[in-house]
Amino acid sequence: MSRKQQRIEETKRNAGSRNDRKLKKYSEKFNTMFEFYLSVYRTGLITFCGVGVGEIESNPTGAEGKYAFREYDNGRYKNGIPPTRHPNILRGIIIGKKGWGLWVDQYTQGIVDWTFTKEEILEEFTSRKIEIPEALMLEWDKLIIKQKSIRAKKYLDKSN
Repeated sequence: MSRKQQRIEETKRNAGSRNDRKLKKYSEKFNTMFEFYLSVYRTGLITFCGVGVGEIESNPTGAEGKYAFREYDNGRYKNGIPPTRHPNILRGIIIGKKGWGLWVDQYTQGIVDWTFTKEEILEEFTSRKIEIPEALMLEWDKLIIKQKSIRAKKYLDKSN
Protein backbone atom coordinates (compact mmCIF):
# COMPACT_ATOMS: atom_id res chain seq x y z
CA MET A 1 0.00 0.00 0.00
CA SER A 2 1.34 3.41 -0.92
CA ARG A 3 2.18 6.04 1.68
CA LYS A 4 -0.71 8.25 0.51
CA GLN A 5 -3.21 5.38 0.83
CA GLN A 6 -1.89 4.65 4.33
CA ARG A 7 -2.48 8.29 5.35
CA ILE A 8 -6.01 8.14 3.94
CA GLU A 9 -6.76 4.93 5.85
CA GLU A 10 -5.30 6.45 9.04
CA THR A 11 -7.51 9.53 8.64
CA LYS A 12 -10.58 7.34 8.09
CA ARG A 13 -9.87 5.47 11.30
CA ASN A 14 -9.41 8.67 13.30
CA ALA A 15 -12.05 10.97 11.80
CA GLY A 16 -14.40 8.49 10.17
CA SER A 17 -15.31 8.12 6.54
CA ARG A 18 -16.79 10.95 4.50
CA ASN A 19 -20.24 9.41 4.95
CA ASP A 20 -19.77 9.16 8.74
CA ARG A 21 -18.68 12.80 8.96
CA LYS A 22 -21.69 13.83 6.90
CA LEU A 23 -24.06 11.88 9.17
CA LYS A 24 -22.65 13.65 12.23
CA LYS A 25 -24.10 16.94 10.99
CA TYR A 26 -27.63 17.19 12.36
CA SER A 27 -30.45 19.24 10.87
CA GLU A 28 -32.65 21.47 12.99
CA LYS A 29 -35.59 19.11 12.41
CA PHE A 30 -33.56 16.12 13.63
CA ASN A 31 -32.42 18.04 16.71
CA THR A 32 -36.02 19.08 17.49
CA MET A 33 -37.26 15.49 17.28
CA PHE A 34 -34.29 14.23 19.31
CA GLU A 35 -34.97 16.77 22.08
CA PHE A 36 -38.69 15.97 22.06
CA TYR A 37 -38.21 12.21 22.44
CA LEU A 38 -35.63 12.73 25.16
CA SER A 39 -37.80 15.20 27.08
CA VAL A 40 -40.94 13.01 27.04
CA TYR A 41 -38.87 10.19 28.49
CA ARG A 42 -36.96 12.25 31.05
CA THR A 43 -40.04 14.03 32.39
CA GLY A 44 -41.74 10.68 32.93
CA LEU A 45 -44.60 11.43 30.56
CA ILE A 46 -43.80 8.44 28.33
CA THR A 47 -41.83 5.64 29.95
CA PHE A 48 -43.64 2.66 28.44
CA CYS A 49 -43.36 1.80 24.78
CA GLY A 50 -45.01 -1.59 24.52
CA VAL A 51 -41.83 -3.56 23.83
CA GLY A 52 -38.80 -4.29 25.93
CA VAL A 53 -35.86 -2.02 25.30
CA GLY A 54 -32.99 -3.79 26.98
CA GLU A 55 -29.93 -2.27 28.53
CA ILE A 56 -27.40 -0.87 26.09
CA GLU A 57 -23.74 -1.46 26.82
CA SER A 58 -21.41 1.44 27.44
CA ASN A 59 -18.18 1.91 25.54
CA PRO A 60 -16.09 5.08 25.92
CA THR A 61 -14.87 4.76 22.34
CA GLY A 62 -18.29 3.93 20.86
CA ALA A 63 -20.54 6.28 18.91
CA GLU A 64 -22.18 9.21 20.67
CA GLY A 65 -25.87 8.89 21.55
CA LYS A 66 -27.18 11.23 18.87
CA TYR A 67 -25.24 9.49 16.10
CA ALA A 68 -26.25 6.04 17.37
CA PHE A 69 -29.91 7.13 17.38
CA ARG A 70 -29.62 8.37 13.80
CA GLU A 71 -28.14 5.03 12.78
CA TYR A 72 -30.86 3.18 14.72
CA ASP A 73 -33.56 5.33 13.10
CA ASN A 74 -32.09 4.62 9.66
CA GLY A 75 -32.36 0.86 10.30
CA ARG A 76 -28.68 0.08 10.66
CA TYR A 77 -29.01 -1.89 13.92
CA LYS A 78 -31.34 -4.76 13.13
CA ASN A 79 -29.45 -7.33 15.21
CA GLY A 80 -28.99 -5.27 18.35
CA ILE A 81 -27.43 -1.98 19.24
CA PRO A 82 -23.65 -1.96 19.65
CA PRO A 83 -22.07 -0.36 22.73
CA THR A 84 -22.22 3.44 22.70
CA ARG A 85 -20.79 6.35 24.67
CA HIS A 86 -24.26 7.45 25.87
CA PRO A 87 -26.28 4.27 26.49
CA ASN A 88 -28.83 5.87 28.85
CA ILE A 89 -29.58 8.70 26.42
CA LEU A 90 -29.96 6.29 23.52
CA ARG A 91 -32.24 4.00 25.55
CA GLY A 92 -34.37 6.99 26.60
CA ILE A 93 -34.67 8.22 23.02
CA ILE A 94 -35.72 4.80 21.75
CA ILE A 95 -38.35 4.46 24.48
CA GLY A 96 -39.55 8.01 23.79
CA LYS A 97 -39.88 7.38 20.05
CA LYS A 98 -41.60 4.01 20.34
CA GLY A 99 -43.71 5.24 23.24
CA TRP A 100 -44.91 8.28 21.31
CA GLY A 101 -46.15 5.97 18.54
CA LEU A 102 -48.04 3.83 21.04
CA TRP A 103 -49.47 6.65 23.12
CA VAL A 104 -50.55 8.83 20.20
CA ASP A 105 -52.67 5.90 19.03
CA GLN A 106 -54.15 5.51 22.52
CA TYR A 107 -54.71 9.26 22.88
CA THR A 108 -56.48 9.28 19.51
CA GLN A 109 -58.77 6.41 20.50
CA GLY A 110 -59.68 8.27 23.69
CA ILE A 111 -60.40 11.48 21.81
CA VAL A 112 -62.54 9.70 19.21
CA ASP A 113 -64.46 7.87 21.96
CA TRP A 114 -64.96 11.17 23.84
CA THR A 115 -63.16 9.79 26.89
CA PHE A 116 -61.05 12.95 27.03
CA THR A 117 -60.20 15.92 24.87
CA LYS A 118 -57.08 16.80 22.94
CA GLU A 119 -56.71 19.92 25.08
CA GLU A 120 -56.45 17.78 28.23
CA ILE A 121 -53.60 15.81 26.70
CA LEU A 122 -51.85 18.91 25.42
CA GLU A 123 -52.11 20.39 28.93
CA GLU A 124 -49.97 17.50 30.21
CA PHE A 125 -47.27 18.41 27.72
CA THR A 126 -47.57 22.13 28.49
CA SER A 127 -47.33 21.57 32.25
CA ARG A 128 -44.03 19.73 31.68
CA LYS A 129 -42.79 22.46 29.27
CA ILE A 130 -42.62 20.06 26.33
CA GLU A 131 -43.40 21.41 22.89
CA ILE A 132 -44.62 18.82 20.42
CA PRO A 133 -42.89 19.28 17.02
CA GLU A 134 -45.10 20.53 14.22
CA ALA A 135 -44.60 17.40 12.11
CA LEU A 136 -45.84 15.16 14.93
CA MET A 137 -48.82 17.44 15.62
CA LEU A 138 -49.80 17.36 11.94
CA GLU A 139 -49.53 13.58 11.87
CA TRP A 140 -51.61 13.33 15.05
CA ASP A 141 -54.32 15.65 13.67
CA LYS A 142 -54.55 13.52 10.53
CA LEU A 143 -54.85 10.36 12.63
CA ILE A 144 -57.69 11.89 14.67
CA ILE A 145 -59.57 12.86 11.50
CA LYS A 146 -59.04 9.37 10.06
CA GLN A 147 -60.26 7.65 13.24
CA LYS A 148 -63.30 9.93 13.47
CA SER A 149 -64.26 9.11 9.89
CA ILE A 150 -63.91 5.38 10.62
CA ARG A 151 -66.12 5.78 13.70
CA ALA A 152 -68.71 7.74 11.71
CA LYS A 153 -68.73 5.12 8.96
CA LYS A 154 -69.32 2.34 11.51
CA TYR A 155 -72.13 4.35 13.09
CA LEU A 156 -73.80 4.97 9.73
CA ASP A 157 -73.45 1.32 8.73
CA LYS A 158 -75.17 0.23 11.98
CA SER A 159 -78.07 2.62 11.51
CA ASN A 160 -78.86 1.35 8.00
